[in-house]
Amino acid sequence: MTPFIRLHPNDDVLIARSQLVGGTTVENVSVRGLVPPGHKVATRAIAPGEPVRRYNQIIGFASQPIAAGEHVHTHNLAMGNFERDYAFGADVKPEPARQQATFLGIRRPDGRVATRNYIGILSSVNCSATAARAIADHFSRLTNPAALADYPHVDGVVALTHGTGCGMDTEGLGMKILERTLAGYATHANFWGVLVVGLGCEANQINAWLAHSSLREGEQLRVFNIQDTGGTRKTVEHGIAMVKEMLPQANRVRREPCSAEHITIGLQCGGSDGYSGISANPALGAAVDLLVAHGGTAILSETPEIYGAEHLLTRRAVRREVGEKLISHIGWWEDYTRINQGEMNNNPSPGNKAGGLTTILEKSLGAVAKGGTTNLQAVYEYAEPVTAHGFVYMDTPGYDPVSATGQVAGGANLICFTTGRGSAYGCAPSPSLKLATNSALWKRQEEDMDINCGEIIDGTSSVQAMGERIFRLVLATASGEATKSERHGYGQNEFVPWQVGAVM
Repeated sequence: MTPFIRLHPNDDVLIARSQLVGGTTVENVSVRGLVPPGHKVATRAIAPGEPVRRYNQIIGFASQPIAAGEHVHTHNLAMGNFERDYAFGADVKPEPARQQATFLGIRRPDGRVATRNYIGILSSVNCSATAARAIADHFSRLTNPAALADYPHVDGVVALTHGTGCGMDTEGLGMKILERTLAGYATHANFWGVLVVGLGCEANQINAWLAHSSLREGEQLRVFNIQDTGGTRKTVEHGIAMVKEMLPQANRVRREPCSAEHITIGLQCGGSDGYSGISANPALGAAVDLLVAHGGTAILSETPEIYGAEHLLTRRAVRREVGEKLISHIGWWEDYTRINQGEMNNNPSPGNKAGGLTTILEKSLGAVAKGGTTNLQAVYEYAEPVTAHGFVYMDTPGYDPVSATGQVAGGANLICFTTGRGSAYGCAPSPSLKLATNSALWKRQEEDMDINCGEIIDGTSSVQAMGERIFRLVLATASGEATKSERHGYGQNEFVPWQVGAVM
């Protein structure tokens, strides 16, 4: 096994499989100094201003002379502007032959299929978060196991609270996003029922939210305010009583064989490294191709983290307007970062850079690999209901909890999350699978990782074989098998709606 990885014949860099020391010869080039694992080494001399390629795509421009064999990173590689060929629809291909696979799902009366069966407690505003959590805490299997002892088919009672809901424009974009997000969770298939707890005087008035979201109170959606109920203690007691009324009905569900077409995966990557675009992300992409062939849906997101690779997605757009909608979101993000005195290259994070990623262009080219190779069917707004089947895109920030919150609001009933530096993310009500990009991370943080895609780097597995393993794990997880993050109790604190606009 070679000590480096070449991704494409036209690339100007190789990726160190393990630490390379000065004097090591790679492709007849002598390495200069130390090159850490996952980092890049130049295969040729590169003049200042010249583009540097990885994945046969531009990842930046030399900011100073780079000698053959030299470590290529932030000290000698920088962002730069260049034209992208969007070639809308140029790579659209025939739909894959439909395949059949099943999982043990929970079929709801309206035909939707759940992968979990929770009761949710949502807060309309941060002011009601403590009361919402107190209601859910009463049913904690850790501190009060007797509360759910008679309800084995209920996965739990979870509180999903947030830090907004007031001090905001009631007609602004931020309020529209919050309303859409809460509506997506209130109607999510993985919840049998939901309580929404408000304060009473907040900007996000519950009655207005119900009207704007075309929702009505009923047996499975109940709402009330602290100010109307008579204070915190009475509110908590009232909420506990309501949940107790819901539990017998919620417990009546049973799992049954369901088509994999009912699985919708939110695709995430966080704590990425130089291996992400070689192992876990393309392996997840291979799993996505399998899911799409079985009629399922996968949602790619994190718009600031596809920046510089968007032209690879527009080529797969089934219609020109789908590709143009994606590009319009790219333009919005360019303006948004500029007016907030930032730039798109503020990402990668320090941890990403320590792992070998240098520019957002490089990170994005690896990130889009999560989306596989099938056609791009649609582009959605944040937390908008996803109705198309196949591979789709949702506009979200790159911050993982915010992005995944939007995907789940859109209907994702499972999350697949790749990481190279290590992540302890979990999600409720949709289970999250975490995929390690390298074996060192797997060994260090195995209690948080569900599968080791580092076997691809080690040469003991292929991208396609790992994709098939991921797909099988998706079916098992959708059938009720607990993920590592679920066993740790993650999921409630990771509900983070996207907050846009002024806090007033």
